[in-house]
Amino acid sequence: MSISVEDVAGEIFARAGNTKRFLIAIGGPPGAGKSTLADNLAKALKAKGESAEVMPMDGFHMDNAVLIEKGLLKRKGVPESFDVRAFLDIVKAVRAADQEVLVPVFDRSRELAIASARIVSADHRFIVIEGNYLLFSQGKWAELEGMFDYSIMLAPPMEVLEERLWARWRGYNLADEESSAKVYGNDLPNGRLILENRRAADVTIDIVQD
Repeated sequence: MSISVEDVAGEIFARAGNTKRFLIAIGGPPGAGKSTLADNLAKALKAKGESAEVMPMDGFHMDNAVLIEKGLLKRKGVPESFDVRAFLDIVKAVRAADQEVLVPVFDRSRELAIASARIVSADHRFIVIEGNYLLFSQGKWAELEGMFDYSIMLAPPMEVLEERLWARWRGYNLADEESSAKVYGNDLPNGRLILENRRAADVTIDIVQD
């Protein structure tokens, strides 16, 4: 289905009621548009007079040095290339809404995570968490089940993902050979894995309307 950000924000606002803290999960394959939707959704909630913050899962990428040691650098982005335990701990702390929580943010241009780069305040009512594996049903990722108040799965057609991923890596001035390795050797296989092993979401969207 396709749906507008305003419609999603309206549904979330209605479901939240008077809840002090409301966690929204946006999951989906690489290139699905998770970060764009998360930012736009936070803006839409703020436009309703609410407080909202975005928490990206990408901040929990293992450092490249660790990935080299594990033999995972070329597959950066697979489920086992993230610090899942730390992510689970942070989600639990954010859910509690009883203190300020500092979260890491991933800098894709430098391919590294920056620690304590964003503040989730106890006063933020809506927390929009976005990332590939939020609705993944395998391994420790499955422990996220039940932690979110509303979940969105972005699942564009594979041809749309392919086009967006090519544009992403070319946007970082990678040569076609290197871009191809990332798209076909990593991103699209990860995308298929996510789509084939996902938990049910409150809403599944193929295209987000402007």
